[in-house]
Amino acid sequence: MTVRIVTDSTAAISPQQAEALGITIIPLTVFFGEDAYLDGIELDNAGFYTKLQECKVFPCTSQPSPTVFQEAYIRLIDAGADGILSVHVSSKLSGTYQCACAARDTLPDDVKKIPIEIIDSESVSVGMFQAVLQAAEEARMGMGLEEIKAHLLEQLSRTRILGMLDTLEYAKRGGHLGSAAAFFGNLLNMKPLISLKDGAVIPVERPHTRSKAYTRIAQLVSDMGKIEQLIIGESNEEVGQELAQALKTIYQGDILRCKLGAVLGVHGGPGSVAVAVITAKKSQE
Repeated sequence: MTVRIVTDSTAAISPQQAEALGITIIPLTVFFGEDAYLDGIELDNAGFYTKLQECKVFPCTSQPSPTVFQEAYIRLIDAGADGILSVHVSSKLSGTYQCACAARDTLPDDVKKIPIEIIDSESVSVGMFQAVLQAAEEARMGMGLEEIKAHLLEQLSRTRILGMLDTLEYAKRGGHLGSAAAFFGNLLNMKPLISLKDGAVIPVERPHTRSKAYTRIAQLVSDMGKIEQLIIGESNEEVGQELAQALKTIYQGDILRCKLGAVLGVHGGPGSVAVAVITAKKSQE
């Protein structure tokens, strides 16, 4: 069976990784006023954060249209796909998942004969990263759609995210704090820790310095039990390295690192960093 993997640009997968593993990435769009940029294509990580700090206009983001998904699905099917697994950012953070579903449901009848499974990851960025890469590897090995889907969902169920915002300014202006807004209030002089629960942003704690935030993240990760993998998502190399050093005090394995793209940066701002914790399977504990 030939299964193809589709995801979106929030998954923190680089163009090089996508090309090597045959992953189709559907980009979200970042707007600075009337100027629109496809995330990861027309605006890379470094360029985005530079523009974010220099531009007087606060950016916003938009999910891909159903048409973009349809074109991608049809292209993959025409190229020989027997099944498609499409994995996307939490539906509570973006309309991307809903647009993918709308695209699949309105495909021509002859195309609908090919199964397309669309997954709401209830996660974002580093929380999706490893599960999508694993799915792509399994697809290259010739595994079937249902088996790949089951493995992906199982890994997502063991993946937790902890993030640090260097400032609340961008998250508040972007409107994605949700219930965390009341918890954090107007205290701007802190480095808030956030996580995801059922796909929505939730507050964790309110340390006042980066070093305290990193130390606390390491403690919280340590409390999660045996770890299979850690992946850091960084807005810049400095914060990624600082968090990695803190995590190395409680974890001796390799720590993967990837870039937080523009869509995440709009809401997290410069200086934001996160870690995805994939806990060990019960049988491995």
